[in-house]
Amino acid sequence: MLCATSRLLAAREASALPAHPRGRAPAPRSRRRELHFPGHPELPPGDFLVGRFTKPSVPTGRRVILRKGRMPPAAGGGLAGSELRPRRGRCGSQAARAAGRDVATEAATARSPKRPALPSSRRFEAAGRWALLALVTLTSFASRFHRLDQPPHICWDETHFGKMGSYYINRTFFFDVHPPLGKMLIGLAGYLSGYDGTFLFQKPGDNYEHHSYMGMRGFCAFLGSMLIPLAYLTVLELSRSLSAALLTAALLTFDTGCLTLSQYILLDPILMFFIMAAMLSMVKYNSCANRPFSAPWWFWLSLTGVNLAGALGVKFVGLFIILQVGWNTLSDLWHLFGDLSLSMVTLGKHLTARILCLIVLPLALYIATYAVHFMVLNKSGPGDGFFSSAFQARLSGNNLHNASIPEHLAYGSVITVKNLRMAIGYLHSHRHFYPEGVGARQQQVTTYLHKDYNNLWIIKKHNSNSDPLDPSLPVEFVRHGDIIRLEHKETSRNLHSHYHEAPLTRKHYQVTGYGINGSGDSNDFWRIEVINRKFGNRIKVLRSRIRLIHLITGCVLGSSGKVLPKWGWEQMEVTCTPYLKETLSSIWNVEDHINPKLPNISLEVLQPSFPEIMLESHMVMIRGNNGLKPKDNEFTSKPWHWPINFQGLRFSGANDTDFRVYLLGNPVVWWLNLLSIALYVLSASVFAVAVQRGAHLPVEVEGLSQVLLRGGGQLLFGWMMHYFPFFLMGRVLYFHHYFPAMLFSSMLTGLLWDTLLRLCAWSLASYPLAKCVHVLGILSLLLGTAYSFYLFHPLAYGMVGPLAQDPRSPMAGLRWLESWDF
Repeated sequence: MLCATSRLLAAREASALPAHPRGRAPAPRSRRRELHFPGHPELPPGDFLVGRFTKPSVPTGRRVILRKGRMPPAAGGGLAGSELRPRRGRCGSQAARAAGRDVATEAATARSPKRPALPSSRRFEAAGRWALLALVTLTSFASRFHRLDQPPHICWDETHFGKMGSYYINRTFFFDVHPPLGKMLIGLAGYLSGYDGTFLFQKPGDNYEHHSYMGMRGFCAFLGSMLIPLAYLTVLELSRSLSAALLTAALLTFDTGCLTLSQYILLDPILMFFIMAAMLSMVKYNSCANRPFSAPWWFWLSLTGVNLAGALGVKFVGLFIILQVGWNTLSDLWHLFGDLSLSMVTLGKHLTARILCLIVLPLALYIATYAVHFMVLNKSGPGDGFFSSAFQARLSGNNLHNASIPEHLAYGSVITVKNLRMAIGYLHSHRHFYPEGVGARQQQVTTYLHKDYNNLWIIKKHNSNSDPLDPSLPVEFVRHGDIIRLEHKETSRNLHSHYHEAPLTRKHYQVTGYGINGSGDSNDFWRIEVINRKFGNRIKVLRSRIRLIHLITGCVLGSSGKVLPKWGWEQMEVTCTPYLKETLSSIWNVEDHINPKLPNISLEVLQPSFPEIMLESHMVMIRGNNGLKPKDNEFTSKPWHWPINFQGLRFSGANDTDFRVYLLGNPVVWWLNLLSIALYVLSASVFAVAVQRGAHLPVEVEGLSQVLLRGGGQLLFGWMMHYFPFFLMGRVLYFHHYFPAMLFSSMLTGLLWDTLLRLCAWSLASYPLAKCVHVLGILSLLLGTAYSFYLFHPLAYGMVGPLAQDPRSPMAGLRWLESWDF
């Protein structure tokens, strides 16, 4: 029966299979259950059938595949076993789905398909793999921790993230445009290493003196060191090639840019660690696709979700790796949907597992980081003014904390009015007038970020001069749609507008203080409107979002955010805009509220809930990111500068007497990566067209091409996802934004050159030195990368002496581009 089945299947498939070149077939993997029938009656001498059988209970729908081939001599490099094609493609690793599970080991050693490897040789091979991983990890840590204490002063953005670590230790609230996880971890590392949070982190160049800063630098260096073994394991899983993984590790170890970013108190090494960990976890759980719902499958799927939450919790650019994992997940589910051997119940389990591990788990962890963030930072600090009054009421030390004020706004109340746009402040006036030639010469109205008596206004009816605080008069509440006057308490002038141009924003109208003792004209009348409320509704303190619309001109009171000259005390310009579109700059809320005729309530009742705090903090961060502009004399860059290593970033020092550190990628590594991307697109296009057209590729070539297309395709997609979105961003950009993409391009370079060298070795198999092509090629790339690091390592470890423009400088001959200003 077995012979009949073998004869039937062999006859059906033999016609569709290409003859193997030079009579050789790749060596089968010892772990496969392969049966050889050299004495089959239907085969000529020397031919054999290879069969693989799987248990019927395995829910993968595999079938027995028997193939006819020649009994090979001792086989060397290449992809062994790639002629065995399972019915489903989601078996094994990324490379396994494409080309079987085997890629040749580092040296091409002869193996017979009839002689499985001995247990001792397996143990020796496994020990060699672990030893190589240990060597890669040790080299990575040694390079990152070397001279970690130098320079002993603040470098570049350490002034921001070190200061924010201090805020966490002191529990002082602050604002930053990035999510809190990275800064929380920096603060935790400083706290555990003995730092007391007292260093001010004022400006780059300030000496740390006796303060303990090595714990925070050491934490970032640890995560930066882990990037290399993570990349090594990722490429090893995608290609099953030790040489590809080793080349990737060398490219990242010897890159001066990655080294520099890893040695300082920055968010970048933390972000890149979570990105690389998420990538490795995704690849690992893909490799467990033939064992769904097993313990390793659940572990790697859950770990992918944890790392996604970590990446997004450090910076919003962590969204890019989330999109990559999401695309991989959709592709995986689409493939499973097309597998008719799976029941709808099983498909539902697969979908549920991915929703739980890749959506619910990351979201829960992300929210948990904010819960810890708000719980720790419970003291008033420099970030208060960026948030709403209701938010500030929860901060200990803020004047609104534990305060009691009337809940609803009434006529006669003394109030402060705060703009909802970030860093605009309170509606303010003072006794100074606009200068000659700047609109009408009337009292200035501005916005001011700090608490001040000149922020106080009295709300009055537009058509009555009676004192609403008269005890004989009933309390009358202000309602949505009412026409009011705002009288400045300190100067008794009304908030006023007219058709004169604003001081700085010429298309807007000027806003002034006008009148004597509250008496003015009809240009003092404003209609108060509450966003998303009905006419007649009362106005709540802190919670209601209001607009003030000028009754005569129809314009809306707002702030342009522009800073007035010295005649305006460098406060913010207030205008009345004729454009009625709702923007945050034209939306206000009532913060302080004094009215002796109304009962007070505790502001704890008005404090926002946790979801409201989360939403507000994200809105503030998004606005902060969009509003980031370059500072004076600050160098920024454009995305097209980054892959070509056009210009670096000065981390420390500027003069020949300073200790100088310069962020610049190793040009050999970066330009090799750029060349590899172009070469990959070309070679992958050729192989993709060949496969699509049904070309009969030799087994070795077919296996390597699938590794190139599948594994390399994931890495190219990762590079694109972490690079091209920056072209769409309107915020200020810096060179260090490219480094997550650089990790993917380096992994792609390692996989590409290993594959191309193997193809060259295969094509030259008839020549005596063909086996040396691959080894010599990899060795040349490793030595070239190491030597370039030897030349450029002072950029990362520090330079003292003449600048590179000086012929006496040891770096003079290495200034290959005029834009490099080290």
